[in-house]
Amino acid sequence: MIKVAVVGSKGRMGQAAAEAVRQAPDLQLVAAIDLGVPPTAVAEAGAEVIIDFTTPDAVMRTLRSCIGSGIHCVVGTTGFTPERLEQVRGWCAQSPSVGVLIAPNFSIGAVLMMRLAAKAAPYFESVEIVEEHHPAKIDAPSGTATLTAQLIEKARAGMQPMPDATSQEVPGARGVVVHGVHVHSVRARGLVAHQEVILGGPGETLRIRHDSLDRESFMPGVLLGVREVGKHPGLAVGLSTYLDLSGYEDLSGSRGQD
Repeated sequence: MIKVAVVGSKGRMGQAAAEAVRQAPDLQLVAAIDLGVPPTAVAEAGAEVIIDFTTPDAVMRTLRSCIGSGIHCVVGTTGFTPERLEQVRGWCAQSPSVGVLIAPNFSIGAVLMMRLAAKAAPYFESVEIVEEHHPAKIDAPSGTATLTAQLIEKARAGMQPMPDATSQEVPGARGVVVHGVHVHSVRARGLVAHQEVILGGPGETLRIRHDSLDRESFMPGVLLGVREVGKHPGLAVGLSTYLDLSGYEDLSGSRGQD
């Protein structure tokens, strides 16, 4: 049995994660902690792994405490800048046996959507991202869109800039440029988490879309992270780190790597 604590347990994702842990036969929920509770409460509860769905500010305090206490961390909180990731790597270096997974999206389908978009991107002149979420989401663009743009930028390294003759625009009409890719954020009641990558070439377009219709879609990935994080010391960014995608062949027939 893996002893698990959920931090941010009163939020929608925290509640879903706590229930998923309760239902898992190989996991034990030892604490459900909300914001305002000292991070030391995790260690006091005897947790071996935490699941964190809190806020960008609160998560750093929790990570520092848990990594220092030898507790593995599975984090779904977004808002991690490169500087914050480097800070977490520094804490991990001081506790080399601890594993930390920071995943912008725990949906298996979303991970595959990002992977497919990155594989297809070098074959098209234009790539743009439209991400849609509920209005309670505090960050824009989403962490998933940011990571997708980063993967696309890497896949398109050395290519010509994307064509765009826009010379007059209302600020924001073309979205925001993230890692060289235009990203458009939609916030509306009724949405959960949705993303479409639009790729265009002469006479054709390809749309790769993923829809999370319920927060239940994230739970298999969360539980996978809990079970695997202790086997991967150090910081891992993105759930694909823990997925066996080694057999995926890219469009040219050679084996692709992230």
